[in-house]
Amino acid sequence: MALGEQESQIYQNILKQATEISLNLMAVKVENHPEDFLGWCYELLDVAKNRINFDLLDDHQLPIVKKLQDLLISAISFLQLKTLRIAPWPMVTAFIADHKEIAALDEQLKLIEYLKPMRSTPLKDMIKEDRLAFSGKHAASLDTSVYQFDVEWFASTKSAKGFHQLLDDLPGAFDDALAAIPAEGDVTLEHYQSFMVGYLSAFSGSEEKPTLAPATRLLAMRRPDVFTPITPSKLDALCQALGIAKLNNRDFERYWTDIVSTIKTMPWYTMAAPADEFEAQLAEIKALLPCLFYHADKDTATNSNYFKLLHKPKRTGSSGGKKTVRRGKESAEVLVDRALADESIPEHIRAKRDSIVAEVEKGRSVDETISLMRTIFG
Repeated sequence: MALGEQESQIYQNILKQATEISLNLMAVKVENHPEDFLGWCYELLDVAKNRINFDLLDDHQLPIVKKLQDLLISAISFLQLKTLRIAPWPMVTAFIADHKEIAALDEQLKLIEYLKPMRSTPLKDMIKEDRLAFSGKHAASLDTSVYQFDVEWFASTKSAKGFHQLLDDLPGAFDDALAAIPAEGDVTLEHYQSFMVGYLSAFSGSEEKPTLAPATRLLAMRRPDVFTPITPSKLDALCQALGIAKLNNRDFERYWTDIVSTIKTMPWYTMAAPADEFEAQLAEIKALLPCLFYHADKDTATNSNYFKLLHKPKRTGSSGGKKTVRRGKESAEVLVDRALADESIPEHIRAKRDSIVAEVEKGRSVDETISLMRTIFG
């Protein structure tokens, strides 16, 4: 394989880890021998995850295998993202369509569609669950009959505990920052700088340090056609693919100049002309599309928090298991009223609104409660 400078360095790093477990790797029968680096990475990753005999590994070799897997996943993300430098719009949409199933694209698009009406809604006016969905943090209180998606798609912020504490306490401060970003039309450097001032000000008086990743999540949900969200774990692959020096989690100025401005000049971004309804969906969120070029495999969809909640084992007794998560009355009322707005709900069930709210407040799902009411009252 003829490799460029970046690819060669990645290749050497992978070989360093592979050498430590070379005998174990040699014991795996390999029939597919890709001639391209991306295919080689996929094949070796499959070997390291699914075909190597873990029973024959010593304890000290397990971290080496994990490191090898992480390097290969990062390499695959880098190589796929790198194609965005020159790829035209049809090639980008074709890649996304081909990877639709393993990337759980339908679920990801449900998140975007759910948040679409809220892009201009003040955070302080949202119920807590909607605020979690907008800001990218999963919680057990997210009713799967309402939130039919993992809210952590497109950059999870679950590790930004200080940010979420401030968002709970002072949502209006973040509203002031987001108000600087127009809901439609061009977004300029001046708009972004005003947001940056407001966002940093939200942390004044707090011991928490403002970090970039959660800020980009808010921006991306406000304007998914302009801002690409980042996470610390995937930032290295993105920066390498864009050909820029790696940002740290407080490089607010470079985020605009190196990421937003760079992506805006890419061929697929400038020529985004939808040919059908599917492409129209993607064109509306074109700044999010790099997120769909990170590595995904058969485990990606099942690792979704939504999938896990749907397939969570039911408790069989009164003891053990997790405690039911109660909801605030305001959240319960909003969720129930949304469900009762469905024209298929009969009037005698709507008349039981207060009883339904009380059950949802206790932690029962909206659909389950309405179904129970239908069973009881016919």
